[in-house]
Amino acid sequence: MTKKIFFILGLFILLMSTTAFSQVLPQVSIAYVNTAELLDEFPEKQQATQQLLTLSDNYKKELEMMQNEYNKKYSDYITYQASLAENIKLRRMQELTELEKRMQLFMELAQEDIENQEKVLLEPLRQKISEAIREVGIERNYTVIYDLADHAIAFVSPSASDANPFVKQKLGIR
Repeated sequence: MTKKIFFILGLFILLMSTTAFSQVLPQVSIAYVNTAELLDEFPEKQQATQQLLTLSDNYKKELEMMQNEYNKKYSDYITYQASLAENIKLRRMQELTELEKRMQLFMELAQEDIENQEKVLLEPLRQKISEAIREVGIERNYTVIYDLADHAIAFVSPSASDANPFVKQKLGIR
């Protein structure tokens, strides 16, 4: 019987201390978003994707033309190499090498251009999402909103405490 009374008394004290403790600490509210999902919902995203696919197709066509030119010159070189003078062989090998370099440079520039166009087309949408997340965080009084697509924090409440000064002090950093 005494064990039962101590158990009930202990449970009562634990319950009261938990209630008192929760009243002392500020309410923390955590939420999450998935910015990739949100971005996919924009109609403008579909248009941007189509523009990027068109740009990519144009680059592929140009690269195919360069590849065909290279293949023809390479085929001609292989076919006639036995009958060509040494300096002509060297010149044709140089032409093939230059074509390879041009194709490589072209692919790099095309990739860079596509990435830049993607940034230009999608950045305004990402900004809209970021602003909406910030507004929702403030309106709904969230302390933190995590982004599942980026594994990052998308929003931190303006009233959240910055612990950097305390950590710097603990580390002995000024």
